[in-house]
Amino acid sequence: MNPTDNIRTETSAGGAQQAMPRRTRIKLCGMSKPSDVSCAIDLGADAIGLVFYPPSSRSVSVAQAVELVQDVPPFVSVVGLFVNPTLDWLSEVVSNVGLSLLQFHGDETADQCESLAGVAGLPWLRALRVAADTQPADLVKSALNYSAASGLLFDTHVEGYGGGGKVFDWSLIPAELARRAVLSGGLNAQNVSDAIHRVRPYAVDVSSGIEVLGAKGVKDHARMAAFVRAVRAADAG
Repeated sequence: MNPTDNIRTETSAGGAQQAMPRRTRIKLCGMSKPSDVSCAIDLGADAIGLVFYPPSSRSVSVAQAVELVQDVPPFVSVVGLFVNPTLDWLSEVVSNVGLSLLQFHGDETADQCESLAGVAGLPWLRALRVAADTQPADLVKSALNYSAASGLLFDTHVEGYGGGGKVFDWSLIPAELARRAVLSGGLNAQNVSDAIHRVRPYAVDVSSGIEVLGAKGVKDHARMAAFVRAVRAADAG
């Protein structure tokens, strides 16, 4: 990939073109407490993620979600993560919670995603799980299949549906998909800089990497801050 991808230029008073640092968008996922949401907002996160998949330890109820989003300011996106949702469940969440974007993280087909998102009246992301035997051509094919998605979230294929804290081979993501890519899967403050430099994704998404070690769903505000600092440092570099 061209290292200047996603870098803006700005014309100075003298007419010279000056490169502006790229800005990788940040989604902090698995929020379950108002204090976690407040911390994410204070850190400058572009999006927060709420999990609406009851089997997950990070899942929140509709009532919890309503409380979590009530003080989210403008221009911070609220992403609702769903896994093979029924229309009734999706409708219940959307009608009560102010979501900005849907994230389909299960086995939903492109037609199912489009149909559900159409009922909700919201844009959507499709999670693509990357396994050890996945090939770049497989991801390109999936991207074409889900061409109506606002973006593609690349996550590690694990038992269940994500949140395993495992990294996949980032080199499998074709350069032509990077601009649509939301990179996930085992990211943390220690490896996100390398991930950004290798993939140049539009955004990064983290959940387990900002939690108290060994405590799924319990956010560590110091780790949240360290993750955001690492992303900003990677952008500046």
